[in-house]
Amino acid sequence: MTILSKKTTFVVTLTALLLFSTTALWAETVDYDGLIEPYEVVNIGAPTVGIVARVTVDRGSPVEKGQTLVELESSVERATLEKAKAMATFDGEIGMQQTQLAFTNRVHDRVKTLAAISTHDKDQAATEITLTQHRLEKARENLTLAKHELKRTEAAQALRSSKSPIPGVVVERYVSPGEYANSQPLLRVAQLDPLRVEVIVPAPMFGKIKTGMTATIVPELQD
Repeated sequence: MTILSKKTTFVVTLTALLLFSTTALWAETVDYDGLIEPYEVVNIGAPTVGIVARVTVDRGSPVEKGQTLVELESSVERATLEKAKAMATFDGEIGMQQTQLAFTNRVHDRVKTLAAISTHDKDQAATEITLTQHRLEKARENLTLAKHELKRTEAAQALRSSKSPIPGVVVERYVSPGEYANSQPLLRVAQLDPLRVEVIVPAPMFGKIKTGMTATIVPELQD
């Protein structure tokens, strides 16, 4: 496979250009010059600054859309993510407050039936139910916040890697592990399937080229 130059284009000779139509009774073979370009060329950057920990591809490597190409050092982010995952699964406080609420409800039910219990004690039992309900709600809010924090840390971890937005081939590699990544491109990826072909034809051909015609394209040999 030919790797494209930094200009991402190269001149080709279009030989044996056969133009024909399924409805026409004629065919014409001519040669024209033209350009072959990648369908799309993308400079891959880093979502955030940091030290390059790993480059998973090299010049000429084929890549898939969404494939991780460069990873930044992320030991702190990984530790934070593990903590957030643990916090998002801790529901012991909710269970404890649910148990406490059931207990205070039972106490309140017994107190209401006892004539010897003062109004103050009855009010205190009812207040304890309300306070326990608030503590239970607070425990549920804390768990919800922990889950949101998990999503935030997952997003922060995702910023420590660069993925390819297109399928294609790596045509340039600019960084190596240990280098500092900031705003400069890390890699350049070109999508070669399909290719863009631009043909230069003389004015007399205008009007003769129709939709559905085909052409044989032969790249010019490179030194």
